[in-house]
Amino acid sequence: MKSNLKKWSLGFSMIMLMLLASPLTALAAEEETAASAKFYGTFWALIPPIVAIALALITKEVYSSLFAGILVGALFYSNFSFEGTVLHIFEGGLISVLTSSYNMGILIFLVILGTMVCLMNRAGGSAAFGRWAGTKIKTRVGAELATIVLGVLIFIDDYFNCLTVGSVMRPVTDKHNVSRAKLAYLIDATAAPVCIIAPISSWAAAVSGFVEGEDGISLFVHAIPYNFYALLTIFMMIAMVFMKVEFGPMGVHETNALKGDIYTTAGRPYANAEGDAKVNPRGKVIDLLIPIISLVICCVIGMIYTGGFFSGTDFVTAFSQSDASVGLVLGSFFALVITIVLYLVRRVMNFRDCMACLPEGFKAMVPAILILSFAWTLKAMTDSLGASDFVYSVVKSSAGGLMNLLPAIIFVIGAVIAFATGTSWGTFGILIPIVVDVFSGTNHELMIISISACMAGAVCGDHCSPISDTTIMASAGAQCDHVNHVTTQLPYALMAAVVSFVTYIIAGFVQTPWIALPAGFVLMFLTLLVVRFKFDTLKM
Repeated sequence: MKSNLKKWSLGFSMIMLMLLASPLTALAAEEETAASAKFYGTFWALIPPIVAIALALITKEVYSSLFAGILVGALFYSNFSFEGTVLHIFEGGLISVLTSSYNMGILIFLVILGTMVCLMNRAGGSAAFGRWAGTKIKTRVGAELATIVLGVLIFIDDYFNCLTVGSVMRPVTDKHNVSRAKLAYLIDATAAPVCIIAPISSWAAAVSGFVEGEDGISLFVHAIPYNFYALLTIFMMIAMVFMKVEFGPMGVHETNALKGDIYTTAGRPYANAEGDAKVNPRGKVIDLLIPIISLVICCVIGMIYTGGFFSGTDFVTAFSQSDASVGLVLGSFFALVITIVLYLVRRVMNFRDCMACLPEGFKAMVPAILILSFAWTLKAMTDSLGASDFVYSVVKSSAGGLMNLLPAIIFVIGAVIAFATGTSWGTFGILIPIVVDVFSGTNHELMIISISACMAGAVCGDHCSPISDTTIMASAGAQCDHVNHVTTQLPYALMAAVVSFVTYIIAGFVQTPWIALPAGFVLMFLTLLVVRFKFDTLKM
């Protein structure tokens, strides 16, 4: 305890020294103008997220690391003015992102889902499903494959995917001694990678909205076979489950899980709460299935409602122009009402117990809400420093080179941006208009490959980044320590990224998915064979 206090006091002292060392004059407006000229649109705009990510990986502490990145961004923006820094952290950062209607909708969705998970646990639905699954799923491989299948089936939205799959499959994977880190990876690898190849999803809607002057949905569908990172990640994940191969930190977690320790590290989220929870003997499998099915149906209806489906718009168009934040809130709210009514009618819970789940569900989501709020604030810092303008200039200057290598280059740039900023959709917004502009009226097939490379790179960077909202959601869904999830997942994501990069080089020259995609699968299988014989650390 004393050592922790010393560390915190030392860290606080260092932050205060940094602030006090900066100019303490109150010339905020002029200093911000000077900062715009000095830091805006330069490589310095990417330094705040780099600081946050590096500190999170080194210290294993995510909250202070994110705040350090926010502080660096605010210092750059204010040109090291004390007053300007403090104002930008709160006015331009935390207050700004938390008053965004889209962000607030996501937070409300999180709280409702947390409440529903609490309700399903208290009603005994999760335990009943675990008992039922125990009679059907006999092996660890079966538990992992069931998680993957469920993740693939829930392709509507990545947030919804992460939390739903986690709440349903956690009791099953725990029973078969699958580590929480592996569960988090399976959830994360079937969230964004599945959504980005599903034409009916919030991601397809986002991508099509960034393609000006083209049929966005049609381009999205044509780009699916070229989305090598998503397809190879799914292939790799399934192959590794069947081959029973793990490497890097994940191998340590899985080896310990086989011995009964599904956490490995001191960070054991919810472990005590789960151990103390009383199982409701009246709970049945329908007490889990009906709420989950209601959630899926209501969220789909909510999303197409916001897209104008009930005003005469066709289904696909309604999905492409839907507001995911509002749609998910509406859908989850009605699913919550259905769940409470179901439990009252079945008398598995009384009204007072149902209402007690509201604050419990909120408390369960507090870590995810805190990390998301800091991650959004960090993104606001990079936006205010003109990170998108810097990336635009870099991509534009490289576009004049060898065009056949451009998809591979765009894939790397997309991955770096998404890793640094923690956002896939923001990366789409930056890169896709540039690609359309570069290839407009020239090589249409190469434009499709490059757009797919944008999407694949964005998903790759999002998959790797500790400040990505999807990564945060996967940790919350699996109830896994966030830094554990990041460090165990990173080697797997990087392996898929390297194979995807080589496949994009091939695609840039052959310009057909029927050669490039099979070549990617072969490369991935050969890579897995090498890993199995040289680097496999799973001790069964």
